[in-house]
Amino acid sequence: MVDEEISQSILVSGESGAGKTESTKNLMQYLAFMGGRPSDSSEGKRSVEQQVLESNPVLEAFGNAKTVRNNNSSRFGKFVEIQFNERGKISGAAIRTYLLERSRVCQVSDPERNYHCFYMLCAAPPESEKYKVGNPRKFHYLNQSNFYELNGVDESQEYLATKKAMDVVGISSDEQEAIFRVVAAILHLGNIEFTKGSEPDSSQPKDDQSRFHLETAAELFMCDKTALEDSFCTRVIVTRGESIKKCLDPAAAAICRDAFAKIVYLQLFDWLVSKINNTIGQDSDSKFFIGVLDIYGFESFKTNRCLTGTPLVSSFRLGIGYFITVALYSHLTNRPYILCSFEQFCINLTNEKLQQHFNQHVFKMEQEEYTKEEIDWSYIQFEDNQDILDLIEKKPGGILALLDEAWYVYVSIYFCLYIMFVFLSTIIYHIEYISYHILCGQYTL
Repeated sequence: MVDEEISQSILVSGESGAGKTESTKNLMQYLAFMGGRPSDSSEGKRSVEQQVLESNPVLEAFGNAKTVRNNNSSRFGKFVEIQFNERGKISGAAIRTYLLERSRVCQVSDPERNYHCFYMLCAAPPESEKYKVGNPRKFHYLNQSNFYELNGVDESQEYLATKKAMDVVGISSDEQEAIFRVVAAILHLGNIEFTKGSEPDSSQPKDDQSRFHLETAAELFMCDKTALEDSFCTRVIVTRGESIKKCLDPAAAAICRDAFAKIVYLQLFDWLVSKINNTIGQDSDSKFFIGVLDIYGFESFKTNRCLTGTPLVSSFRLGIGYFITVALYSHLTNRPYILCSFEQFCINLTNEKLQQHFNQHVFKMEQEEYTKEEIDWSYIQFEDNQDILDLIEKKPGGILALLDEAWYVYVSIYFCLYIMFVFLSTIIYHIEYISYHILCGQYTL
């Protein structure tokens, strides 16, 4: 960067468990060492590079979780832009995050875990009593899996380390208390169960235990208990000139509860990233930057976590489309026939696009240049995944375009048959490519 005076970017990719997160931390430590400046200890200020490094444990606590292959898997994409001045010293930084796996907040497959912060809070004695948490086995959002403890990890110590890192990145003690208060409230939300109400198609908290968790969640959120209950058990339809309140049955109320928990956790995570960025500060006058992109890779799950986060959309029509999507994608890539979350499917598509970008710049463009210059060389054979991208995202017959259409059209068996027909037409269009890979028995990325 300094020699050529050109900004650089580093892409860290690979399958889950390959070491992307640890490699990214090592890269950032190296860049902080090479471009670091001594901190202003006289004023008690931390240097930019120290704050960038200490942001890792904070983001890992709220964005990482145990998966089948990895005890500390990043469940979000992260781009860290480290800015440098003309002398090659770090002058600022910015962190951007992508596609946090929200469905994990409410649904966890065995033997995986939810996000680390939930278990840290349960293991911290003073806070666990203060926020009425404690044993993680008693919370619905955590006990869907039988895996609670990581080997060699003391969750109470991790909790203290996370709070220390929060101090470094400028999160005050009051803000820290508010953060973990929200985390505890989300756990209590998951334990609110619903039963039929007095009116037709209505719902209400199931028993005293559910009402206790509702009151505790409202207390932690600092909101009115009745308003919180109404947000789960009813929905408001706004029409021209009036609004209509409609009751929801117990199943729909549980879906609203989970959707609320996911949105709250996403907002909390986004706030943390924004707070870290404001504390570190960006240098608008920076000369260069080095970007480090850490994306989480391919991974398969035993169960499909979430087909849709919207309770008003039928999971039947998306279920059929998504089932065909995963089955077809499994054949194309020769990957295990296991349903994964829709977020994970989007991540897989992102990896496919990165592979295409690599093919375009390393193989296609270079070999076209050799041909133009009439250089004597041997053509390099490589697997081009453009047909996979066309099959998934090309309009109007791509898989994502058809799923988008399914959102807007009222569900019916005839429409589902129509979608399946268009899927088959799309498959027939790519039949030569698909047949080739099925006959070969493998597909290489």
